[in-house]
Amino acid sequence: MIESADRATRRVTKEYHHGRTPAAWAGSIIAAIAFTLGAIAFLLGPNWTLIWVASVLLVLSLVTGGVLRRMGYGQP
Repeated sequence: MIESADRATRRVTKEYHHGRTPAAWAGSIIAAIAFTLGAIAFLLGPNWTLIWVASVLLVLSLVTGGVLRRMGYGQP
């Protein structure tokens, strides 16, 4: 009887493994774009405007991952 009550009160959550969550994917893709833009910017001279755009995108990737995780799209 106690075991079935324990099972009834458990919270069922979807299990994600190895960071395969929508929050992780969104953050990783935006960060990859930021690093690619940053590398291109350094090869072009350096192009400081493009470097700053890449920096803003990198910060945006962290914010996006954090917000999506808090919305329930990440691993707890």
